[in-house]
Amino acid sequence: MAYESGALNAALAAAVGSDPALVAELRGAFVESAARQIDLLRRARCDANWHFAALRLKSLAASFGVQGIVDLADNALEGAPGDPVVLRQLDAAMCDFGDLPAGMQ
Repeated sequence: MAYESGALNAALAAAVGSDPALVAELRGAFVESAARQIDLLRRARCDANWHFAALRLKSLAASFGVQGIVDLADNALEGAPGDPVVLRQLDAAMCDFGDLPAGMQ
């Protein structure tokens, strides 16, 4: 999903202009928040926790215009807690962003 990082950068540039510091700060906030939700998905042991983490991830990705993560969050919503395929796909998608928080790599 190499297009994910580019789509995020384009959406941020369109929203805030050409301020590279602000774009970098918002990009970092997205990556950190998405990583947190994916971690919550990974630790979810019941349907409710899995569902709420997937919904928060979907909302976050939609607000930043990252459609690929939205689609993967939809896959999580259709799956069962701890679904290893969904978690691997999310990890792979997030690796495209390159500046992941510690523990997400």
